[in-house]
Amino acid sequence: MALLGIIRRWHIRDQIPLREIARRLGISRNTVRRYLRSETIEPAYAERRSKRAIDQYAFQLSAMLKTEAARSRKQRRTLKQIHEDLKELGFEGSYDRVAAFARTWREGQFERVNPASKRTMTSFA
Repeated sequence: MALLGIIRRWHIRDQIPLREIARRLGISRNTVRRYLRSETIEPAYAERRSKRAIDQYAFQLSAMLKTEAARSRKQRRTLKQIHEDLKELGFEGSYDRVAAFARTWREGQFERVNPASKRTMTSFA
């Protein structure tokens, strides 16, 4: 539920003091007071986009994944081997980041190849 809705409900309906609301939510009393006085429906926050370590190597990694996908199953390199290759190029991130990137990359490839997959179809059972 929205933070502003919780604050208003606790203050108006439940008659909870501002200090108690601030303590429960872990925010400042002044913030609670400002939300109650404002006419806005929901506070707007700037979108947070931090730079990830794998962003520099995304092009190379997607190229590696594309070439590996074209190979036969027995000749493909594992993600651990691909992670080692990226480390040789200077990548300092963990294997988990490479695996997460590969997972989203594969999902994107699957959606691009087969847009009418079972996930998008409705069942008529």
